[in-house]
This record gives sequence, C-alpha cells and structure tokens, in this order.
Amino acid sequence: MAFGSLSDRLTDTFRSLRAKGKLQPADIDKTVREIRRALLESDVSLDVVKSFTAAVREKALGDEVNKALNPAQQVVQIVMEELEAILGGTGRRLEFAKKPPTVIMLAGLQGAGKTTLAAKLAKFLKDDGHTPVLVACDLQRPGAVDQLQIVGEQAGVPVFAPEPGSGVGDPVKVAKDSIGFATDKLHDIVIVDTAGRTGVDEEMMAQARAIRKAVDPDEVLFVVDAMIGQDAVHTAKAFQDGVDFTGVVLTKLDGDQKGGAALSVKGVTDRDILFASTGEKLDEFEVFHPDRMARRILDLGDVMTLIEQAQKAFDEETQAELEQKFLSEQFTLDDFLDQLQQVKKMGSLQSMLGMLPGARGMKDQLDQVDEKDISRTEAIIRSMTPAERQQPRLLNASRRKRIAQGSGVTVTDVNQLMARFDQAQKMMKTVAKGGVPQMPGMGPIPGGAGSGKSKRKQKGKKPKARSGNPAKRAQELSGVEKPQAPGSSFGLGASSES
Repeated sequence: MAFGSLSDRLTDTFRSLRAKGKLQPADIDKTVREIRRALLESDVSLDVVKSFTAAVREKALGDEVNKALNPAQQVVQIVMEELEAILGGTGRRLEFAKKPPTVIMLAGLQGAGKTTLAAKLAKFLKDDGHTPVLVACDLQRPGAVDQLQIVGEQAGVPVFAPEPGSGVGDPVKVAKDSIGFATDKLHDIVIVDTAGRTGVDEEMMAQARAIRKAVDPDEVLFVVDAMIGQDAVHTAKAFQDGVDFTGVVLTKLDGDQKGGAALSVKGVTDRDILFASTGEKLDEFEVFHPDRMARRILDLGDVMTLIEQAQKAFDEETQAELEQKFLSEQFTLDDFLDQLQQVKKMGSLQSMLGMLPGARGMKDQLDQVDEKDISRTEAIIRSMTPAERQQPRLLNASRRKRIAQGSGVTVTDVNQLMARFDQAQKMMKTVAKGGVPQMPGMGPIPGGAGSGKSKRKQKGKKPKARSGNPAKRAQELSGVEKPQAPGSSFGLGASSES
C-alpha cells in the first residue's frame, strides 16, 4: 500500500495519544516531534516539514482542542487537515480549451513512465467521453515511438507518429503538425509525449521549451516517479524553471512507501497534483484527491474511491437483474461468475481492501490475500457444463473429479467452492424471506429476529400454569390481563395474592 511506512508511524503516534484523557502541552510537543521524525524519515522536504509541524503545533495548543470532548481526536483532525493542505487542499481538475482541441503536454525525466502515463491519461479521457490522440514527440529514445503505438493500441486511442524516432525526425515539427491532424480528424484532446533524459540538462529543456512554444498547450503536466522521494523536489524545481509546468502527475504511487515526493512537490512548486498512477495496468490510474489521500495516510480509509470504482465496474442493469434473482432464489454459478468478473474490473483486491478504515491493523491478513484465488474460482466454474452451472445439485463425486482435473485444482478446492456457494444461497434465501442472515462460522447476528438463542429460549419455555378457578381461567384464556397493583416499577404488585 502507498505511504505504508509513513502511515504506520503516524498511526502508532496517534494510538498512544488516544490513551490520554486530557492532553498537556508536553503531550502535544511529543506528538509533533514524532510527526516531524516520521516525515523526515519519509524523505519529505525540510521546508515542508517545518511549516507543517508549526501549523499543527499552533492549532493543537489552541483553545479549540483544550475545550474539546475528545482532544486526541481533535489533534488527529488537525493533522488530517494540514496533510490535505500540503497535498493540494481542494485540488483542481484539468482545464480544457474553450475551442478544441485541448493540448496537454507531458514533461519529465526518462524512466518516470511518461509514455505509459500518456496512454493511461488518454484511456481515462476516452472513458470520460473525449476523443484524444497521442503524439509521438520522443524521437530520441530507441523504441519510444513503437512503445507509444503499442500502449496507444491497448488503450484504444490513435497515435500520430509521422517520424520513426530513434534519433530521426524533428519533434517540434511533429508537435506543430499534430494540431492540424487533430482538427481534421475531430480529436478534441491532443496529448504530446516528449523526450526525457536520465538527468536534467539544457538540451532537453530547450527542446521542451520549443515544443511548448510551438503548440501553446493548455496544460503542461510534470510526470514524476513517486518513489524517488526528495529528489523529486530538485527535479520539479528544474522543470518549473525550464518549462513552467501547470500540474503534476505521480507515477508508481503503489510502490511508494514513504510519500516524500507526494508531500513535497506541492509545497515546493505551488502546482497541484492532478493524477496518480497506481499500477502497471492502463486502468490503474486515478484522479488525485488530497482529502482522500490524507485519509489513506492516517488509516481512516478511502471509501469514496472504493464506491466510485465499484460504480464503474458494476453494470446497473446487471445488478438489477441480479437482485431479482436473489429475491426469486434463482442465483446460479453463472451469476456468481459474472460477479467475480466485475470484481476483477475494480482492480487489485488487496488495494481495494486497503481503502477500508483501519486497514493497517489488518496488514498481516492483507498480505496473505492471494489475487489468484479469483482466477482459480473462475477456472473451476468454467470447467463445468452449462447444465452444472445452472443446477449445482448435479455435481456428484465423479463430476467434481472431472472439474478439478479440468481446472488444475484439487477436488477439495471444488468442494470448498460449492460449500461457500451453498452458504451464499442460504443467506440470500433468508434475506429474500425477510429473515436475518446467518454469517458462516459466526451464527445468527446477535439481537436479530430469528436468532437461534431466542428460538431455543422460546422452545424450551414451559407453558404458564392456569388457575383452577373457572372464572379466572376464562379471563386468562381470553387474553385479558389482571391490572397490576400500583407502587412497582418492575411490574410486580404491592402484595402477592394468597
């Protein structure tokens, strides 16, 4: 998970803080020192650390915290607000041209992942209803043009590449010609992939400035590897002076355990982080939300991003049909397979679970999550015949052996899958009938209607003895209760009847 080591340090700091009922100035000073140490160890810029800790100390020592019912929680809130501020505050989104095409120029060092990022951004914009085109202006690095064409094809986005590259061609002319190409072909966004170097040099900056002057981009995005920590600050300063970028994109954020680049670049350059790349796949790319990232760092979860991913992955019509199947008790293994495929669209299972509040406390369990479990389950179901998927009761011992051999698993794996599926079906039937579901291995939900405990109590309860007096017995059978004597709050009369 991103920012793993920083998150762990801060979580431990606040855990000891929460154990105190009332905070003293010494407690605040100790907490601020721990935060300062955690940030410095995470390779955050010293200037950013100083301003951050000063703001936290000032607010934490204020009357608002002293008068709060839960001072420790108030301090956590202050830290979250300050984290959000140094990450970009409210943030901003891409600015589009009033008259298409919108030109987006990418700049950064070689190895930062510009070419792959260009395809990810193009796919993101295409899914949002735009018609982007990628422009191959990295004519220096061997194979750069071919790479852009490959990832462009994977993203389903056309590539403007009139020059072969590998040292051949004029990148400034290609960039200038791409505007006319986009206008003729009705592309509303042009994404220009520029050349990088292993280090900052004047030749690279001169070429980037020339391309910027030729196309007059609406956005110049500085692409930086999130894993290089404070080195990102020095590189960002150089590119800011050289091409004056308008926004930042973080790559390889999933491998960044410290967070030095993310927490430093905004404070040093005063440019917002717009996007973040969170994996190798083209769809592992997201809008950067400072508030959500601050919550992730403090282990408070990022439920909003999780919901958005689910909304993208799950088809509404399919879900409506599935709900009807739940109610009619017609949920089959085919439906189960469809659900698994939609879960896979959401991305890494481990990263999804990591967005839940308190996920750091389940780190060992998350590390044991095997992403291949879903693939194995898919293989088992696909090894079944259509009739077996619709009617699982057909799965006798010989059929299960055949399915195990066909999917490359053991018969035990098949049996375990069917046991889980049976439990799921039982839960759905219970819910469909208005009952309380019973969690596997946990029994009925405590306090819920129809719990086993209450049923046993009712079952074992002896019938109430009836009076031998005919008049009184008739009254009891009619359901009319005898009025209670006054003077008792517990339903007991003032005196017992002899």
